[in-house]
Amino acid sequence: MVTLRAPDGATLGQRPFVMGILNVTPDSFSDGGEFAGDVAIEHARRMVAEGADIIDIGGESTRPGSDPVPMEEEMSRIMAVLEAVVAMGVPVSIDTTKAEVARWALDAGAAMVNDVSACRFDPDMAPLVAGRGCPLVLMHMLGMPKDMQDDPRYPRGVIEEITEFFRERLEVVSAAGVDRDAVILDPGIGFGKTVEHNLQILRYLGAFREIGPPLLVGVSRKRFIGQITGRAVDDRKAGSLAAALIAANHGAAILRVHDVADTVAGLRVMQALRKVDEP
Repeated sequence: MVTLRAPDGATLGQRPFVMGILNVTPDSFSDGGEFAGDVAIEHARRMVAEGADIIDIGGESTRPGSDPVPMEEEMSRIMAVLEAVVAMGVPVSIDTTKAEVARWALDAGAAMVNDVSACRFDPDMAPLVAGRGCPLVLMHMLGMPKDMQDDPRYPRGVIEEITEFFRERLEVVSAAGVDRDAVILDPGIGFGKTVEHNLQILRYLGAFREIGPPLLVGVSRKRFIGQITGRAVDDRKAGSLAAALIAANHGAAILRVHDVADTVAGLRVMQALRKVDEP
């Protein structure tokens, strides 16, 4: 099991962790341009107060249709924010596909790396993580952010192909020296998936648990929520919460969310119900 401790002392696996999203980007699909500098720091402080167990900081948007950001630009976005968030005493995750960005963030106190490319874009990422011994999130993505939603297809079935991808990436990062107990798997909701694909992933999340590592699931405000509910991106809280609680009920160890307070409250109700004795 990954050694990751929340501010309240809980360790990953004891209960679902809530990962608060902090996008310091001008073009993220939901909150692009809202958070930078002092505003981002205050938003992180608010999420910590609301009960976030982890803050995930990203300086490059990977929304559908997005283009890569030069390393210097990505670094400039996060440098003014990350150290201040680390000082709040909450584990910080650096959301990047670039080893040099991850190296700087880990040196500055970040506790884990969240790589949406599953260490495919930068060959130095897996050796870096192996040397640091920190948790590593490997996410499934079909194609590239620029084109991943053009026409996603899974001829052998979405669950089967993601499972195969996870097993292959586990072998690759293990060969680079990454401890399997340090790996977290993310099926990549919305990253090269149709509405039906996303629903199948949530319904059969248990299939990925059988691989071994803990699961991270991010459904917050995503397009498929809007396609199901007919709600705009800033009005998807209810649908996002429902999907997140379903993911937690099916075994997700970490929920990556925008709306921390509501997710924490929902999880508390779910956990209270689980503790009720049968009559």
